[in-house]
Amino acid sequence: MINISESAQTHFGKLLSQQGEGTNIRVFVVNPGTSTAECGVSYCPPEAVEATDITLPFNGFNAVVDQESAPYLEEAEIDFVTDQMGSQLTLKAPNAKAKKLSDDASLVERINYMIETDINPGLASHGGKVMLVEVTEDKTAVLQFGGGCNGCSMVDVTLKDGIEKQMLSQFAGEINAVKDETEHQAGEHSYY
Repeated sequence: MINISESAQTHFGKLLSQQGEGTNIRVFVVNPGTSTAECGVSYCPPEAVEATDITLPFNGFNAVVDQESAPYLEEAEIDFVTDQMGSQLTLKAPNAKAKKLSDDASLVERINYMIETDINPGLASHGGKVMLVEVTEDKTAVLQFGGGCNGCSMVDVTLKDGIEKQMLSQFAGEINAVKDETEHQAGEHSYY
């Protein structure tokens, strides 16, 4: 589930040696499955381990993961890197914003995954988001914009030059067009 590099294991070992007996690390995802998902690592004393937690053994310590975070930490990597700027712990969790898809995932599941992992994180910087409404019989992906995208003067450019190009490329042969069904109204929430 989680790959912790040798250098990160050594780093955690040093940190944990200064903590109470039996303290491990907890790896978690805040807001899992959303465009605002963030991963974290914290100390986990023995009394904080829940019966439903998953315990992963490493060199001299355990990594504890709660059941809700577990599917979003598939293929996660923790590393400890040192360069001319100093040392830092890095945590990469490619599935934090959406659960890893099964090999037989439907077109709708794959489009929603792409929206949550690739598109919405970029729109979030403007307070916006997009969601899939449906895929029609004529293979049109119908989207609805929300937040700062609703009423934004650049929404057509975002749709045609960004989202549509990306979706038609990634789902070639499965969708033929991308359409916006949002009734845009400019207002204080709109990004300009």
